Amino acid sequence: MRHEAVKNAPSRDLVSPAKPSGTPPRNPYDPNCPTRLLLDRIGDKWTVLIIGLLLDGPMRFNALRRAIGGVTQKMLSQTLKILERDGLTTREVIPGAPVAVEYALTPLGQTLATTIEGLQQWARDHIAEVAAARARYDRAHAFDVVHTRIRAAGRV
Repeated sequence: MRHEAVKNAPSRDLVSPAKPSGTPPRNPYDPNCPTRLLLDRIGDKWTVLIIGLLLDGPMRFNALRRAIGGVTQKMLSQTLKILERDGLTTREVIPGAPVAVEYALTPLGQTLATTIEGLQQWARDHIAEVAAARARYDRAHAFDVVHTRIRAAGRV
């Protein structure tokens, strides 16, 4: 079964195939590549959380803010504007008193949401293993951490 999953896994080659003449090649390992810039955006924690919530349907700004612990109003607003600019979300102003704003995924955003949903499921499935690995690492490197703190304090 494990071999089947590996066999069906997407290619690790992130460099796009050659484009027609005159189109620059896309190389996400180049910091100036548009693909890299998009990967930076969709790998952002706020983007992942926002898109994960919008997968269930449209949400108002304040509902998103309440649902995402730790996000500031400014960061949520900035991230939503970028997602709208990238064509991943829509923004609808709902008249009334007070005016409300609702966000939803576009069809393009839906395609990304299914990938993000898989990433979130992986995190839920493997958090215990990651926590155990962190604990093992911290125990194995405890002397290094203490020694570094002592040196930083100027006591060595």
